[in-house]
Amino acid sequence: MRSSLLAVMRRRTTLMVASAGLATACAASAVAVALPEENAVAAPVAVAVGTPAPAVAVEQPAVAAVEQPAVQPKQEEESPAVASRSEQRSELSAATVGTSPSAVRELARSIVPAAQYAAFSRIISHESGWNFKATNASSGAYGLAQALPGSKMASAGADWRTNPATQIKWALDYMNSRYGSPNAAWSFWQSHHWY
Repeated sequence: MRSSLLAVMRRRTTLMVASAGLATACAASAVAVALPEENAVAAPVAVAVGTPAPAVAVEQPAVAAVEQPAVQPKQEEESPAVASRSEQRSELSAATVGTSPSAVRELARSIVPAAQYAAFSRIISHESGWNFKATNASSGAYGLAQALPGSKMASAGADWRTNPATQIKWALDYMNSRYGSPNAAWSFWQSHHWY
């Protein structure tokens, strides 16, 4: 047991080393340095409490000083742009609380431009009846706009399965990018009965 204890002490012996730069500033400042096994010392070096640690030269790699930026205290007031974005987010989440077809229609009315809303509404009425969870059993199309596959709507938000606002934004973007506007998409729908 004693021989194994000595072996452990030889491998794990540490020295109290005072940094040359800190020795002057704080004589009691000490750093524990683990020695590799081949440099192990037979017995630990003891330093009495309250006495300055002996300065021992230890070769260390040069480290460039990194200047830390000053930490600015958090300001209580938000900038107007940040405040308006957070207000929009809270309004949007409050608006998505109602998920009935009439609540979803009202939500769409607040997102879709007024001049495009009638056409947008007609398409959504035909595609899903304003049911944001509508699923086409044969094709797998999903949501208000019957996106195929439904996962396409992830480009508008990760909550595309459960958030009508995300689906409305995706549908509006789809109609604008593919047809130029919901009005043009409705014209196409009337001719083809799909869009």
